[in-house]
Amino acid sequence: MAATSRGTTPVPPESRPRLTVLSGPSGVGKSTVVAHMRKEHPEVWLSVSATTRKPRPGERHGVQYFFVSDDEMDKLIANGELLEWAEFAGNRYGTPRGAVMERLEAGEPVLLEIDLQGARLVRESMPEAQLVFLAPPSWEELVRRLTGRGTEPPEVIERRLAAAKIELAAESEFDVTLVNTSVEDVARELLALMDVV
Repeated sequence: MAATSRGTTPVPPESRPRLTVLSGPSGVGKSTVVAHMRKEHPEVWLSVSATTRKPRPGERHGVQYFFVSDDEMDKLIANGELLEWAEFAGNRYGTPRGAVMERLEAGEPVLLEIDLQGARLVRESMPEAQLVFLAPPSWEELVRRLTGRGTEPPEVIERRLAAAKIELAAESEFDVTLVNTSVEDVARELLALMDVV
């Protein structure tokens, strides 16, 4: 077991940190909050997803994603090695189970930043996980953020807004809601929920 090979003894289950899942609609600022939080607290481990999509310029295997072939992804799914997985825009993405469990067993705080579908699948496979919903201050603000990027054609923005309405309606499925009025405040609240101070 990797926790032991790093020279640490596994932490008893009752004192282990819970897995924390951060989810919310596209454009709400999940990545920005996580980046700020990890700059201040690099000990918070963010799970790296596996994906079948090709690397973009500057992306490195094992840093942004684990880039795998369709066959490798099929094996990961068939062997139950993913906590959750989903298909998006013709590519599959998933959270490797082993790395998450090793970190939790070593007593490290673990954070997943995933979509609504992924959060639901984690809840099924790990009911003890803490699900945190990141909400926009208002619908108008979310629309402003999604349209203000200026990087996507109108039909993509329309699809994102339609998906955001569905995602916002799922807020009650989560344990806690944080409203993203300030990146610093939300990062602090998230750290408190994870017992990292």
